[in-house]
Amino acid sequence: MAPELVTIPCLSDNYAFLLHDPESGATALIDVPEAAPVLAELERRGWSLSDVWITHHHSDHVQGLPDILVAHDVKVTGAAADKRRLPDLDVAVSDGDSFEFAGHTVHVLDVSGHTVGHIAYHVPDATAVFTADSLMALGCGRLFEGSAAQMWASLSRLMTLPADTLVCSGHEYTAANAKFALTIDPDNKDLISRSERITEARAKGVPTVPSTLALELETNPFLRAADPDIRAALGMTDADDVDVFAEIRARKDVF
Repeated sequence: MAPELVTIPCLSDNYAFLLHDPESGATALIDVPEAAPVLAELERRGWSLSDVWITHHHSDHVQGLPDILVAHDVKVTGAAADKRRLPDLDVAVSDGDSFEFAGHTVHVLDVSGHTVGHIAYHVPDATAVFTADSLMALGCGRLFEGSAAQMWASLSRLMTLPADTLVCSGHEYTAANAKFALTIDPDNKDLISRSERITEARAKGVPTVPSTLALELETNPFLRAADPDIRAALGMTDADDVDVFAEIRARKDVF
């Protein structure tokens, strides 16, 4: 039986995720922007938390952990490469590692770029990848520590996952990302339609996360550095993909 996925809005524009295995009762929490909404959702569903998986060290992804640890006896997993900046870990994992969660295999991917040591968790049985601030809905994370080449390599790895994979990213930035994307890819009919749906969803207070990888490949300009129309619009027809990506990221930084 596939694990159940729950999206939890936190803070002003963050998301945490619960992954629940119905057979064993095990429940994993991916990132902890704040504890209160997570604890409320666990209580509402009658679930006990067994695991916490951390993607990266930024406070808006870990600051709720102390209160979670008071309420639940959990195993905390995070990146070995960033162990010095993370809360105390019970399990330190590295790129290419796999571990088991209630009989479901979890693959660890290094997706450095936003930070160095940022990881994603791919759970094929849930058809989901938890990307936090690497690949985001219609965007990607700002390059606070890594290079454009690192982020492009990370995104390129994520692009090879099955197209129906749910991209569980860490923020509700999608409406702003859509406005920017239309400046880069204005004639993309899929993007135009998606932007309209995003506006409708946000007007109703409905999250736009998760999305699917297929949708990101069709509409997310940060994944479309090889697209001839985008290259032409940027005046970079013969440039390397990394350079095209870097230009898109630079334009977003000042948008």
